[in-house]
Amino acid sequence: MKMIYKWKIWLVFLVLLGFVKTSIAQQKFEKAAFYAVMDSGNLDAINSQIGIVQTSSSPNKEGYEGALLMRKAGKVAVPSQKLKFFKQGRIKLETALLADADNTEYHFLRLAIEEHAPKIVKYHNDIEKDKLIVRKNFKNLPESVQHAIIDYCKNSKVLHAEDF
Repeated sequence: MKMIYKWKIWLVFLVLLGFVKTSIAQQKFEKAAFYAVMDSGNLDAINSQIGIVQTSSSPNKEGYEGALLMRKAGKVAVPSQKLKFFKQGRIKLETALLADADNTEYHFLRLAIEEHAPKIVKYHNDIEKDKLIVRKNFKNLPESVQHAIIDYCKNSKVLHAEDF
């Protein structure tokens, strides 16, 4: 009797897990939504967006996930988690940049993280380089990314709307 009960519990669990995966997979990755989440900094929205990015077929998902993890690091309360998420995100974003050094969007994401990263993580070395790349290639970016950059400029000490 106990064995049948355990099987029923496992079956219900697997069915529920399938529904959760299906609902996340059905949410398509959209850059505008990604940048809205990055801007809002809402922890639940960040976690949800991480799930969307992980299940997407985007070739750039490693860089997006890295940026989200670093953004998440600034929102969690436990210092050890902050450091863990920041390191994970940094590795993902830097790996993506090594694989595609000409990706202007990665440079923008890194710039946005660098500008707000605490000094203790020592993640500020490429601000000027990233700024120059973003300014140079701005007009070649998709409209949703251009809009995100212009929005970012409103509160940035590094990038300014008149630069574009």
